[in-house]
Amino acid sequence: MKVSALEEYGLRCMLQLARRQRESGETPVTLAELARHEGLTIAYVAKMIRRLRRAGLVQSVLGRTGGYTLTQPAAEVSVGEILDALGGKLYDTDYCSRYSGDQATCTHMGNCSIRSLWGVIGTLLDKVLGDTMLADLIGSEQQICAVLDGRTGSLWPAARG
Repeated sequence: MKVSALEEYGLRCMLQLARRQRESGETPVTLAELARHEGLTIAYVAKMIRRLRRAGLVQSVLGRTGGYTLTQPAAEVSVGEILDALGGKLYDTDYCSRYSGDQATCTHMGNCSIRSLWGVIGTLLDKVLGDTMLADLIGSEQQICAVLDGRTGSLWPAARG
């Protein structure tokens, strides 16, 4: 699985909104602030925010001091919801029909070990991403490693120092 640039940067922008929410309540963050902080163009940030807004994860605040805020507390927004809004699920029920080659249905529809693999990986990934809240990511790398260790049985070996 590859995380797209849109998903990575979108998650990082959501993290900026979550940090702002924690530090100063509902003070909006402008597209320009998000773009500057992440080293992106305003147009690219606007594209991500549009998707997140359509998914109901962010809202716009009009006016001179306007910008964008989260629609709910960061502790109630899962990383899975964010990634779904930006790129979709790794594996969904129409997966096999999308990859049927030049035939009407996949040649493996009746007995497919690959479908089983993607289904299990998708389920595990959905569980970890669904159980990891945006608020969990506000802390340090060591803190999120501890959170993930508790949820996955120490599958993540990185950044413990």
